[in-house]
Amino acid sequence: MILTVTPNPSLDRTYEVPSLDRGEVLRAHADRVDPGGKGVNVSRAVAAAGFRTTAVLPLGGAPGTVLAELLGSQGVDVTAVSISGRTRSNVSLAEPDGTLTKVNSPGPELSPEESALLLETVRTCAGSPAWIACCGSLPRGLAPGWYAELVARAHEAGARVALDTSGPALLAALPARPDVIKPNAAELAEAVGRPLPTLADAVKAAEELRSLGAGAVLASLGADGQLLVSAEGTFYGTAPVDTVRSNVGAGDASLAGFLIAGGAGAPALASALAYGAAAVQLPGSAVPTPSDLRPDTVHVTQDLPLDLPLPESAAL
Repeated sequence: MILTVTPNPSLDRTYEVPSLDRGEVLRAHADRVDPGGKGVNVSRAVAAAGFRTTAVLPLGGAPGTVLAELLGSQGVDVTAVSISGRTRSNVSLAEPDGTLTKVNSPGPELSPEESALLLETVRTCAGSPAWIACCGSLPRGLAPGWYAELVARAHEAGARVALDTSGPALLAALPARPDVIKPNAAELAEAVGRPLPTLADAVKAAEELRSLGAGAVLASLGADGQLLVSAEGTFYGTAPVDTVRSNVGAGDASLAGFLIAGGAGAPALASALAYGAAAVQLPGSAVPTPSDLRPDTVHVTQDLPLDLPLPESAAL
């Protein structure tokens, strides 16, 4: 069983448009509404794979009610923490070439009492899951050290923790020793405070974060694949993609694949790659099912192409 925690969930509406023309009336040829938030997407992918999952969420207002209903219809158990604010709604505009424009709401501000209740709710749920995935940005009202407290409480309950966040919240959580962290190339560069022009630079950055407390670093490198630096070794993998339709939630599906496969070593990285590649070929934030996966096309190696140039996003 995998428990997810999303402190700032959302309702995500995606419109597929022929082009994004500023100041014009855009006519969408398709649209969809999905539950949103990084941990929410992890739970959706886990449920779609046929595994048990519970999503712990602060929910408020009509959007929160709709979000819980949508998750329930997708086989995700929801443990809701009631808040006075309204759950946020986000909008994405997807173009045929895969370009995605997102407008994210800041979301509600949690009170100190709501923050404490969210932590306590996670603690009470932390005894049974194999993994707790703590994902996404922190809403207003939660200090950068909130994830560190959550990781500490989860470890006390005997659960392993996967953390997918960035910036001050990531750095503050490292001393609590999350079992795995999942930055993308830009977040990895931000965490070490310097550009990462090559894969060798990314490996060194990941090793630095491990020295600060991360058990393993699973780094998404966009079209260039994924990197895993852990106690089991350093692995690099790629998975071919025919057409990118939407990258919303692809990293979250990738984390789900990693945890489903045990969360360690080359097999887990291969699963992460298969899930991520399948997700980008689906509309909006739709999550892949096992039938969407192409594991035979995934390649994982310990013979790393260290001179591989990384995306410009890793240049800070």
